[in-house]
Formats: sequence, C-alpha cells, structure tokens
Amino acid sequence: MRYLPLTPDDRAEMLARIGVPSVDDLFADIPAAQREHELPRLALHKSEMEVERALARLAAKNVPAGSVPFFVGAGAYRHHVPASVDHLIQRSEFLTSYTPYQPEIAQGTLQYLFEFQTQVAELTGMEVANASMYDGSTAAAEAVLMAHRVTKRRKALLAGNLHPHYRATIETVSRYAADEVVALAPVPTGGEDIIAAIDAGCSCVVVQSPDVFGNIVDLKPIAEAAHKAGALLIAVFTEAVSLGLIEPPGAQGADIVAGEGQSIGNALNFGGPYVGLFATRQKFVRQMPGRLAGETVDAEGRRGFVLTLSTREQHIRREKATSNICTNSGLCALAFTIHMGLLGKTGLIRLARANHAAACDLADRLAAVPGASVLNDTFFNEFTLRVPGKAADVVEKLAARGILGGVPYSRLAPRSELDDLILVAATETTTEDDRAAFAAALKEVL
Repeated sequence: MRYLPLTPDDRAEMLARIGVPSVDDLFADIPAAQREHELPRLALHKSEMEVERALARLAAKNVPAGSVPFFVGAGAYRHHVPASVDHLIQRSEFLTSYTPYQPEIAQGTLQYLFEFQTQVAELTGMEVANASMYDGSTAAAEAVLMAHRVTKRRKALLAGNLHPHYRATIETVSRYAADEVVALAPVPTGGEDIIAAIDAGCSCVVVQSPDVFGNIVDLKPIAEAAHKAGALLIAVFTEAVSLGLIEPPGAQGADIVAGEGQSIGNALNFGGPYVGLFATRQKFVRQMPGRLAGETVDAEGRRGFVLTLSTREQHIRREKATSNICTNSGLCALAFTIHMGLLGKTGLIRLARANHAAACDLADRLAAVPGASVLNDTFFNEFTLRVPGKAADVVEKLAARGILGGVPYSRLAPRSELDDLILVAATETTTEDDRAAFAAALKEVL
C-alpha cells in the first residue's frame, strides 16, 4: 500500500473537527523548550542498506562495556549475569502471556510474579511488594503519588543527593498533577540536613541510600522526623546488590521503598528496559500502584496463583487507578527472579562483599593519584572522585586511553556547578588489573 500523506485541506478539516486551531495546540502540555521546531538533520531518502551501513559506522564509534576496564555506574551497573538466566527466561512455562487479561490462565506468569514479590519484600525488609514496575525512576514517582493519597497532602521533599534523573521524573509527574516538590541542594560529601527541611505540609520525604554520590545514609533519624511530622519516608536505591550488605530500608523505618532492579539478572542493554522495584507496609497495600499476585488453591486443593490486586488503569477505570504505567517489565522481572534464585541469600551476600572490596581497592588506588581525591567516608561499590578542572574532560581523556572511568556528575545535572566530580563504580566484573590500569591512566591525564 502506498503512503499517501494528508493534504493541507485534510489537516484543516481534522483540526476543525476536534476544535483546535493548529497542530501545535495538540502538544500544548509539552513545554516549548522540550519541543523540536525543525526537522532533524537527517537525509530524507536512504535505502535500507544505506541506513544499515550508516548506523553500523556510528555503532563502531562506541566502546563496548566488556571490551575495556569499565567503571561506569550512576544508576545502571555492569554485573555478571549467568548464561542460565537467559536460557531459563525463554522457557515456555514462564514466557507465556506478557500482560494477562485473563490472568489465572497464565499460571507461569503469576508464579514468577509471586516469587518476585517475595524476593523484593525480603530484600527491602518490607511487608508487601508489587508485581514490578517500569523502572526505578518511575517507581519513585509512583511512590510520591501514593504518599499523597495516603497522607492527603500534596508536597514532596526530595533529598539533594537523590539521583537527578529520579528527581526530574518526580518533578515531571508532579507538575501535571499540580503537586509541590521541594528539592534540596546536593551535598556530595554526604551529611545533608534533610530533617531541618521537614515540615507539617510534607506528605513524604524521598531519600536515596546509597545516594547518587555513593554515600550510605542512616535512614532511621529521618524516618523518625518524617513520622513525627505526619509524613512518609520513601527510601530509594539504584543499586539492588547493595541490599546484600546494607541494612534494608524497612528495618530503618521506611514506609515505601522504590528502586531499580537492573543489577540483578539484567545486563546494561543500552539503557533498558529495566525493572522497577516497589514495596511498602501492609497497611498501605490498597494505595499501592501496580498489581499484586497471590497464592491460593484450586477446587481440588492444588496450589495455584491468582491476580489478587489489580489497580492499574488497564484493569479499572482510569480515574480510580493507583497507577497509569501500563507495563510491569515482566521479562526483566523474570530475569531478576531467576538470578536471585540462583544466588540465594548466601550468594547475594558474597556478591555484595566482592563489590565492596573492589570499590575499596579502587578508591585507595585513585586517592593516591596526585590531584585526585575521594569525597566519601562511606560507600558500597560507588564513590565520588574530585579532579582538577572539568571531570568531563578527564573522562574523555581516560576513554582515549581505553578506560571507561565513570560518569561526570555534570552529565546528570548540567547546571549543578559540580563540574569537577566523577561518579566511579567498581563491581565484581572489575579485575585487579583493571583497577591498576585506571589509576595509571588517571595519573597520566591529571
């Protein structure tokens, strides 16, 4: 079938029918600064082979994560994912209906979601977890909306050391709901005074630990202050492996926990798809977004699984939904569940210790480089390095020497005026030779 574009008269008739004067009015909810006003500078006519070759040339400019010493984190981490994970997620018992509208027919899907929920609840120290969400940042935004529903207040207080992408997602969601967001200034060395900013108007306090700079935060006093003011504490994490060593947020008084599960079972994948983790207290379960799979028995007494709670807008009227995110990243949740099952509690702890040991060794090596300094007193597998001049320039010089040496904080927050900071991560995939090569290269470029 030929593609026949609309004529100007066709467009005018359609716009008149829906009652708007121009196409631009259809995009009025998108801020003007975020819109493209001209066509991108791309050739208008290319054959399929020409496009393939052009894209291949662009791809060849990339440095694959596994080809050189790799120390990039900042919310997405390179871990070893066993080959058995990829094999098992393709078995038909699990890879059934992605989003089942007659859920009890898809017992494989419901079973792994039930197991996933159990693992996330155990990992976070909470009483109930949902059947996964889109990713960590949108899970955090959903947590804020849930806190508003629970407390009947409309103001969220965000710690300054919350990942900038998570902050931006919360602000975007809140803007269109006319909710108030108060974001504190970042404090790279940690120890920001969050408690002083809590007031009676707050519905929630959002705190990340380990924070974006790698600092481990004691959530207990913050939770106590939030509860005293009638607010909920939302604990956020971007590195799920950290929960193998750090006291879980639930044990520190968190009311809602939201985070990213990519570290377990999911490779980097060019930035996604990933899987959002979400857990809360039993008393808040009916305000929890997403879905909840439960265990039961059938008429013959056999074990089975059901969709116990369905409050997404796919299942009920939009105005009554607790979430309008229409995916639960089912395949990524399955990969998480299988990898976690392979690790078990002992394996997760051993993995977390290996990560921490690698980061400690790297921090010592980099701190010994003249001109460089590590800002953290505490960290898990990621810390902040201060360098002379612009961190982005240092990272580019390291890349030219075959070292992917971290993420400049300025890339996450361009207007933060923290241009001399690099977020550096070391996982179990970094070897002693990798860490030595990083320190040697850094000494050359500073």
